Amino acid sequence: MFDNLTDRLSRVVKNLRGQGRLTEANIQDALREVRVALLEADVALPVVRDFIAKVKDRALGTEVMTSLTPGQVLIGIVHKELTALMGEQAAPLSFACQPPAVFLMAGLQGAGKTTSTGKLVRVIREAGKKRILVVSCDVYRPAAIEQLKMVAAQAEADFFPSTGDQKPADIARAALDHARKHLFDVLIVDTACRLHVDSAMMDEIKDIHALLNPIETLFVVDAMQGQDAVNTAKAFNEALPLTGVILTKLDGDARGGAALSVRQVTGKPIKLVGVGEKLNGIEIFHPERMASRILGMGDVLSLLEEAQRSVDKDEAMKAVQKLKSGKGFDLEDFKSQMQQMKKLGGLSSLVDKLPGAGKIGAGELAQGENQMRRIEGIINAMTPLERRKPELLKASRKRRIATGSGVQVQDVNRLLAQFEQAQKMMKSMGKGGLAKMMRGMKGMMPGM
Repeated sequence: MFDNLTDRLSRVVKNLRGQGRLTEANIQDALREVRVALLEADVALPVVRDFIAKVKDRALGTEVMTSLTPGQVLIGIVHKELTALMGEQAAPLSFACQPPAVFLMAGLQGAGKTTSTGKLVRVIREAGKKRILVVSCDVYRPAAIEQLKMVAAQAEADFFPSTGDQKPADIARAALDHARKHLFDVLIVDTACRLHVDSAMMDEIKDIHALLNPIETLFVVDAMQGQDAVNTAKAFNEALPLTGVILTKLDGDARGGAALSVRQVTGKPIKLVGVGEKLNGIEIFHPERMASRILGMGDVLSLLEEAQRSVDKDEAMKAVQKLKSGKGFDLEDFKSQMQQMKKLGGLSSLVDKLPGAGKIGAGELAQGENQMRRIEGIINAMTPLERRKPELLKASRKRRIATGSGVQVQDVNRLLAQFEQAQKMMKSMGKGGLAKMMRGMKGMMPGM
């Protein structure tokens, strides 16, 4: 996420950090680097100009010049201004109306609107126990209604059926009436989309908006489009009273132009961001945390929140007890730990949220992910008894496991050697030897 921008800004941060004295020339050089980084990230030119001007005004003030650590203070200013650029604080979804609270989804084709509808169900459900109804008003795109039906089933939301020969306004009216009669708390309406902004689409969505009077009108936009995404958001904002933006495919956005520009250009907050293909691949947008990630400072708070949501607490407690005792740690536990990591989005998602993550290259991360998949495949090829008692694994069993998992016998031997090492580390951990354990982990995973 924002790899290019983070790399550039991290270099600026590194150069500034620890400088005992900053001159106007130093500050100008740093700001020039920041300006180039933002322009390369496809941030809108007026936004860049305004941002640099604000940072410069504060940087040349007494706040920096009289500080004992001027480099650190300047980094803090850049962080604050990045946060302000993206909206100061998280903008929560509103339910302040008589049920059902209507959420209208708008956006262009391919932005991920239908998938985002399913993800939105998950976010709303986490906010509290609510009955949710979803409906598709997209009668133009083949299989759009069927697609939403599948997504709704995965998200465990009720689906209001519609057909391609109905008018979008009639579908919306019938869905609202159904939601009222059957006491639904939330109605999410997925609207029709086109490949580009046109008057027919705008007129249709205006009619649906006037009919439903939604509490939230969310514009779904592909973050990877950069400046095009911002221009599209601006066009929709002029036609509709948008209440917020959902940025999708943020995990694939190496630049960050849309995330940094859309709030400033439209005046509407980014409420949610898509960070993965699965229905759990969505996060509430926190400007301050995102600014920290952009500057290479990580986002530990989001990591902790994700862990709280995703990790099985009972499994985690069992693992802790085994760690403390140093007894009974087997390959089943090894596999369980990797599955818990997968729930958190895998190695790349974890590393992305950790401070200083930019030091680990994409190649090393990919290698680490592949290695974890290989290990899981080998463990899956074992019987439950073999996982509990690895000492049973002799030559014939190893050959069977290697064939079953599509690897060489050497790979199985390597895993068993690593597991023995891990067992020893667990015992060290149980005895309080954390530093010893961390030293032992070196080399087990790429990038460590």
